Amino acid sequence: IVVGNYVGDSALAAIGASGPIINLLLVLFMGVSVGASIMASQYFGAKDKKRLSHSVGTAITATFVVSIFIMVVGPLITHPIMSALQTPQDIYTMSCDYLIIILLGILGSAYYNIISGILRGLGDSVMPLIFLLVACGMNIGLDIWFVAGFKMGVAGAAWATIISQAVSGILCLVRLLLMRDVLHITWRTLWPTKALLFQLIRLGLPSGLTQAVFSLAMLVVQSLTNSFGTTIIAVSTVVMRVDGFAMMPNFTFGTATTTFTGQNIGAGRLDRVEKGTKLGLSVSVVLVALILFFGRYLMEMFTSTPEVIDTGMHMMRILAIGYIAMAVTQILSGVMRGAGDTMTPMWISLITTVVIRVPIAYGLAALMHSADALFISLLTSWVMGAVLTSIAFRMGRWKKKSIINDDVPEPADMQV
Repeated sequence: IVVGNYVGDSALAAIGASGPIINLLLVLFMGVSVGASIMASQYFGAKDKKRLSHSVGTAITATFVVSIFIMVVGPLITHPIMSALQTPQDIYTMSCDYLIIILLGILGSAYYNIISGILRGLGDSVMPLIFLLVACGMNIGLDIWFVAGFKMGVAGAAWATIISQAVSGILCLVRLLLMRDVLHITWRTLWPTKALLFQLIRLGLPSGLTQAVFSLAMLVVQSLTNSFGTTIIAVSTVVMRVDGFAMMPNFTFGTATTTFTGQNIGAGRLDRVEKGTKLGLSVSVVLVALILFFGRYLMEMFTSTPEVIDTGMHMMRILAIGYIAMAVTQILSGVMRGAGDTMTPMWISLITTVVIRVPIAYGLAALMHSADALFISLLTSWVMGAVLTSIAFRMGRWKKKSIINDDVPEPADMQV
C-alpha cells in the first residue's frame, strides 16, 4: 500500500516480479521448518525432552547454515535470473534492488518462520503471533518512514522488511531458549546429530522439494506474466496481496492441523485427528464471500489506477471457488504431514503444478491471447489439488507414518 501510493504502479510491479525468486530461494529452509515442526510436535506429544531438545538444536543450526548460503549465493545470481525472466526494463533495476536487499537479510525471516513453527509444535501459538504483530507494526512504521519520508523507493520497503523480520526472529529465539521446562538448548544440543539430522531431512526434504518445484513453476509463469507488460504485473501483484487475506488463513489452518496431528499422534490419540479437520472449510467459505464483496475497496488501498482495479476484480472472480479448494488441500495435507507423511503432499503438488498449471497457462495464453490464462490455470490446479488430496486422505496411509516408532537412539548414545 505504501509503495503503491508513494512510488507508483511500476514499484508495485517491481516487487511482484521479484516475489517468485524470493520464494524459490527460501525453499531451502522452508523444508527445514516443516521437518522441525513435525519432530517438535511428535516428541512433545510423547514427552521425550531429550530428543525434543536435540531435534530443535539440530534445526536451529541447519537453519543458520542454509541462511548463510542464501545470503552469499542469492545476490550473485539476482541479475542473471531477472534478465532470464524478461523483466521489463522500466522495473528491472527496482526489482533487482529489492530482491538483493531481501536476500541479504534472509536470516531473520528464516529464524522467525522456523522457530515460530517449532513453538507452535510445542503448543505455543500465542507468542509467535505477538512477535509477528510487533514486527508488522515496525514494518509499517519503517515503510512509511523510509518510503514516504526518506524517498528510498522499493529499497526502503526492502530494508523495512528485513529489519522487522530480524526483530521477530530474535524474539522467537529468545522465547524458545527460555522454555526450559519443555526443552533445554545448550551448545551440545546445537551440534547436529546424524540420526536427527537424517530424520529432519527425511521429513523436510519432500516439503522443500514441493516448494522448490512450485516456485520454479511460478518463475515460469512469471515469465509469461511479464510478457503481458507492466500493467498486468501490477494487477497480479495487487491480486496476490488481496488474495492473501483469503489464502493465509488456509495456510495457517494447514499449519495448525500439522501441529494438532503431530501432538496427538505422539500422545497415541489418533482418534482425535480426524475430528480436527473441519473448521477451516467453513471459515474459507466466509472469507471468499468477504473478499468478493470488499475486494475492490482493498485494491483501492494499493492503487488508484482504474484499469488495475477493474482487471484485478475480474481475476479475483475467476479465482473465487479456488480458495475453498485450497482450504481442503491445505488442511488435509497438514494432517498428513503432521503424521509424518510428507511424500504424498509432495507428489500431489508436483502433479498439480508441473503437469497441470504450467501447460494450461501457456496453452490458454496461446489460444486466448489474454492474461485470464494465468488465473484460469491457477484455479484449475487448485481444484485438482483438492480432489487428489481428498482421495489420498481417505486412503489413510498417512496413519502409519509416525516418527515415534523410528529407531532413533537416546541423545547420549548418538554419534556426531
